[in-house]
Amino acid sequence: MMKLISWNVNGLRACAAKGFEETFRKLDADFFCLQETKMQAGQLDMEFEGYRSFWNYAEKKGYSGTAIFTKHEPVGVTYGMGIDEHDHEGRVITMEMPEFYLVDVYTPNSQDELARLDYRMKWEDDFRNYLLGLEKNKPVIVCGDLNVAHKEIDLKNPKTNRRNAGFTDEERAKFSTLLESGFIDTFRYFYPDAEGIYSWWSYRFRSREKNAGWRIDYFLVSKGLQERIEGAAIHNEIFGSDHCPVELKLR
Repeated sequence: MMKLISWNVNGLRACAAKGFEETFRKLDADFFCLQETKMQAGQLDMEFEGYRSFWNYAEKKGYSGTAIFTKHEPVGVTYGMGIDEHDHEGRVITMEMPEFYLVDVYTPNSQDELARLDYRMKWEDDFRNYLLGLEKNKPVIVCGDLNVAHKEIDLKNPKTNRRNAGFTDEERAKFSTLLESGFIDTFRYFYPDAEGIYSWWSYRFRSREKNAGWRIDYFLVSKGLQERIEGAAIHNEIFGSDHCPVELKLR
């Protein structure tokens, strides 16, 4: 059995002060993928016995960033998509393993008044093409904060959020296209109709207390891995960030 965890920590230094190391050890994952680390090299000395870590830092300080901790020796690791327009914000790490690729991603937010929606649409097409290119070699596992709630059951207030970043028709359609191109949303694979289960809550309006959240953190897998999907979970009992960890188990 192999366990993978993905967590947008919303600033790893802040999360470290809220019990990150204890959570990391308790979850005991084979692969632990982080998004929004918000740090530069040398700002935090964080190592765990038995794990190697790989980091992709944004050029802009205190912004974005991804990391993967792994118990398993990778065949190789690459950073970004190989597209200059997208590769300055530390948003993608690809770890090649013998049987699959693991892609840790922090998808750009479309921002207030959808200021970055056009860029986001370009990102979506380029990222999907990047994944499909990898898939020609071996199956792909994609995890991270994809910054979209796919269906109305994936957020508490779909009606009032219809044109807000993360729940626009355009973003949702791109996510559908990604699934249609051969990927499985592993949480929905097990829980197709589950409601009220979210992975992100605004820090405003006591949203987490009221469970007024969004499911925007995912594990997607190539259909070629369908037989190996053993379980999926959202750890909404774990605090330390405005997101909670999400989990995939493979056999």
